[in-house]
Amino acid sequence: MKNSWMKKSSRQHPKKNVFLTGAITASWLLLQSALPGVPPVLASSDQQETMSYNELLKKIDAGKVTKVDIDPTQRVARVELQGADKTDSPATVNLFEDNRELIEKLRSKRVQFAVQPTTDNSAALGFVINLLLVILLISGLLMIVRRSANASNQAMNFGKSRARFQMEAKTGIKFEDVAGIEEAKEELQEVVTFLKQPERFTAVGAKIPKGVLLIGPPGTGKTLLAKAIAGEAGVPFFSISGSEFVEMFVGVGASRVRDLFKKAKENAPCLVFIDEIDAVGRMRGTGIGGGNDEREQTLNQLLTEMDGFEGNSGIIIIAATNRPDVLDAALLRPGRFDRQVIVDAPDMKGRLEILKVHARNKKVSEEVSLETIARRTPGFTGADLANLLNEAAILTARRRKEAITMLEVNDAVDRVVAGMEGTPLVDSKKKRLIAYHEVGHAIVGTLMKGHDPVEKVTLIPRGQALGLTWFTPNEERGLISKSQLIGMICDALGGRAAEEVIFGDAEITTGAGGDLQQVSNLARQMVTRFGMSELGLLALETQSNEVFLGRDFANRAEYSEAIAAHIDEQVRLIVSKCYDDAKGIISENRTLIDRLVDLLIDKETIDGEELRKIVSEYTQLPESQFKQDWSVASSS
Repeated sequence: MKNSWMKKSSRQHPKKNVFLTGAITASWLLLQSALPGVPPVLASSDQQETMSYNELLKKIDAGKVTKVDIDPTQRVARVELQGADKTDSPATVNLFEDNRELIEKLRSKRVQFAVQPTTDNSAALGFVINLLLVILLISGLLMIVRRSANASNQAMNFGKSRARFQMEAKTGIKFEDVAGIEEAKEELQEVVTFLKQPERFTAVGAKIPKGVLLIGPPGTGKTLLAKAIAGEAGVPFFSISGSEFVEMFVGVGASRVRDLFKKAKENAPCLVFIDEIDAVGRMRGTGIGGGNDEREQTLNQLLTEMDGFEGNSGIIIIAATNRPDVLDAALLRPGRFDRQVIVDAPDMKGRLEILKVHARNKKVSEEVSLETIARRTPGFTGADLANLLNEAAILTARRRKEAITMLEVNDAVDRVVAGMEGTPLVDSKKKRLIAYHEVGHAIVGTLMKGHDPVEKVTLIPRGQALGLTWFTPNEERGLISKSQLIGMICDALGGRAAEEVIFGDAEITTGAGGDLQQVSNLARQMVTRFGMSELGLLALETQSNEVFLGRDFANRAEYSEAIAAHIDEQVRLIVSKCYDDAKGIISENRTLIDRLVDLLIDKETIDGEELRKIVSEYTQLPESQFKQDWSVASSS
């Protein structure tokens, strides 16, 4: 991509401007030569009568002419005739260069005549026109020179850093505005203390860390933490994105890195924040055909400036990324990024604190429990929670309510997780089949030991799903046991099992496509990563990440083809066993399922508490299944 000044100069090239100005000048000169300066004749309000030269001579001989005014400048004679009205304009006659015959005839007939030449303004008019042309030419040349100077200045500034600089950052964000990531805040509060009170650390021999790398998924608050550090530190602050270093022109990125650190040294102690550093800090040697590309030269310069021969005392680098796996090892070593702070998704307590922060500027009804919302949203990041409350506020305004209620919060959770609500299905065979599918999920999940309790079952379409079954994790999920994984697989297969048991093998639908993907993924991880199969305690595959060119280009499987066949066999065994268990649960509880389907078709939504009460009438449920915690764990 070309820079903006190059695009501008290419559209308005100086040579084109010179050619255009010359063409205008030549055209004007030709026009002047073709149209000699003739002063304009002011037309009278009354139309003048014209007369030929011969007619004038005849009228003079006949004695009909009383007065003649001759204008040699315009070669015109104005003739007054006898008997003419005084209000009529004199007749005009075009004359020749030599009019001796006319003058002699006028004298001989004793006709009153006078010579009255008009003022000749052609010379003055020509001078003014030529002066305007000269001014136009000089203005055009000045514009060309000025644009050339601007282009030269931009060319000289092309390698300058584009970092935004604030002598004292006024982001409007303090540490009290950041919630849910207390461990990361503690790490970064020390950086602020280093800048404000360095003697506390230097007295015991401690050195200021040179760099802090914030690592975490999108939306967890990495950039927000950097803004809070800038707002708390009260020192000069530079902020720039990693992509702003990289250009298509050789040497520009390295030049911008040098200029950034030069400015930072002049304002030390200071903070430099580089967002999305993976754009410039990717590992070297990953290019095809050699590693001497512009990105690598920019990274080399960044490594040198952070911890090279000269050093950069007083400058603290804060960087953020969600792809630490692609960063160069030299960039991550101590001395460059001394600290790597993990900014992960918050737990239940962290979500509660985040909701309190985002609820400050919103009108929330007293009936709304932020703790209940925090329990309903495991896995939500800070950005997700902010979006959740914003969607609830939008729904409140749309419904013309004065404050946010739990109804708006529930609808906002459904909208954020599953998508926009669709048109409910009419009572038909399709609706009944979907009802059996969703009730199959709910019954298998409810009756499986150790499975999360059901929150609600609904036939209201959302997004691409025609029906949804929501589950509630009753605790923060860290480690997952084998029985829980088996229960998750059985529950995911419950919809397909219900279709086959109720309607037969010929009537199964494509509605279980997403469920089967989840089943295949879980079963394969049990075999290849968790050692939960007959293959033994072997980690045959690593956690799947995006392929990175240069590192993963030539990766091969870590096992033989014979082991691959055994893996496929074990995956099929696990899935088949779970599917048989799901079909057994459906067959044993056919009466219960029919009752729930009729109720679901009638009400379109059954909440978890009502479902568990109906199930308890037919079977004995574990006591843990009656907990009322609510949160979105999975859907189908």
